[in-house]
Amino acid sequence: MGRIGQEIAERLQVLNSRIIYHSRSPKDVPYPYYANLTDMAQAADVLVCITPGGPSTRKLINRDVLDALGPEGMLINVSRGTVVDEAELVSALQEKRLGYAGLDVFEAEPRVPEALFAMPNVVLLPHVGSATHETRAAMAALTVDNLIQFLQDGSVLTPVPECAGI
Repeated sequence: MGRIGQEIAERLQVLNSRIIYHSRSPKDVPYPYYANLTDMAQAADVLVCITPGGPSTRKLINRDVLDALGPEGMLINVSRGTVVDEAELVSALQEKRLGYAGLDVFEAEPRVPEALFAMPNVVLLPHVGSATHETRAAMAALTVDNLIQFLQDGSVLTPVPECAGI
């Protein structure tokens, strides 16, 4: 439930969605927090995965989480492909242990598992969430602002926690 998670939650409010979340730690937000991801998946209809990639989140969405979502559940992964155990995802969809998936990232990009193409309960899209003129202009401006800030005092406006100490 970082910055992007909060933005998604705000947009989902329009649909009267019940928002729950799992994160490394509770946040100061008005939504119920689940310390255990599998417990949260069991309580959810749709799991939107937006976590950073890296060793600590590799295959975070595993068989237990997929089974907890269940045959009516939906996984939407817009984070990193390595966050989902893709072989387990394909099996869960084929065996109808998971109902639906919406994916725009894949474990071994640009390769997409062939089995996913034929599934009527799966939506596949290239990772294009930032591919608008406005977003790209804002990203460029933020990069410049970060560089200026760094050259002024060695800090940045938008630090990346996974890059601390690099």
